[in-house]
Amino acid sequence: MQYIAYHFKISPIALGSEILLAELSQLNFESFEENSTGISAYVQAHLQPESLEQIQLLQNPDFNISWEIEKIEQINWNEEWEKNFQPIEIEQKVYIRAPFHPSKKGFEHEIIIEPKMSFGTGHHETTHQMMQFIIQENCAHKKVLDMGCGTGVLGIMADLNQAEKVDYIDIDDWCVENTNENLQRNRCKGWVQKGGAELIQSEYHVILANINRNVLLQDIPTYSKHLSKNGTLLLSGFYEEDLEQIKSACKANGLNYVNHSTKKQWVACKFVKD
Repeated sequence: MQYIAYHFKISPIALGSEILLAELSQLNFESFEENSTGISAYVQAHLQPESLEQIQLLQNPDFNISWEIEKIEQINWNEEWEKNFQPIEIEQKVYIRAPFHPSKKGFEHEIIIEPKMSFGTGHHETTHQMMQFIIQENCAHKKVLDMGCGTGVLGIMADLNQAEKVDYIDIDDWCVENTNENLQRNRCKGWVQKGGAELIQSEYHVILANINRNVLLQDIPTYSKHLSKNGTLLLSGFYEEDLEQIKSACKANGLNYVNHSTKKQWVACKFVKD
């Protein structure tokens, strides 16, 4: 399978890389690699965008962005992410590692994740903050939905946090396959489906959604409809500037804002249903 790599040089690099990654994630790009000058983004050749005009950041005069396009016949994805993947420690309670990393004592939980081309290892600010919220959440004997599950790491954390049942949904074939694999690695059970919020049928005590602003705004009414009374909705995948819009949409659907955290301008927040 042939892939196309877009190698972006970005200035200023810190904020620019975060914003560009978020915008590219909404297209068909499957994997990203950060480097000293910017990011590289990979997409299957037949899904390559005709242009990048819809990427708003490229039109922003406050950023200087250039890029080169490279054709890649056969990329070894495992080799690519293994170059930079390091274990993650969250609040000294959860240790997230790849299968090739050794275990480490002193943590309540250990999660083994092999992300392949899926999003969600705990490295990104949104995933890290969602993990912190789940650690604090009482999941015991509750039904949980991991919406836009990626690698399944959030749902796996809820499972280890004594959730009664965890379901997983994602629109991407790779994510469905990868989540199933990671569930087996961590000896967790779960039902993984391919699709969007239209697949939600059951009522849940906790819904986790780390996606992006536009999808969240579209699906918040559905989340609320399938959330039990006093149920918890944890959201992430958007910036500080979008928080008020997210809060307004939640309030309009009977979801009360509780609190939020911020890391490098990315936000994770908690809502509870009336």
